[in-house]
Amino acid sequence: MAPVIKLQSDLLLNLYIQPKASRDQIVGVHGEELKIAITAPPIDGKANAHLTKFLSKVFKVPKGDIKILKGEQGRHKQVKIISPRIIPENIISLL
Repeated sequence: MAPVIKLQSDLLLNLYIQPKASRDQIVGVHGEELKIAITAPPIDGKANAHLTKFLSKVFKVPKGDIKILKGEQGRHKQVKIISPRIIPENIISLL
């Protein structure tokens, strides 16, 4: 399983989330997943909401175009990004 998969105009990301980090950032590859650190705690869906907001800024898409397909309750997530306008360099290298 690859950390990033391109599906026509969409991206499918296999993520490992590190909540309560000092800052929001794409850390790099963690096993077969892309590690993302976020500042939000994993309480009452706050981490998922924060992750969606962070990814929408990184890929320049509306928050509604970020779909958490798997892993709502865990650190391991599969996220679909619909028609990203920008793909960061560190993600392009994984395609």
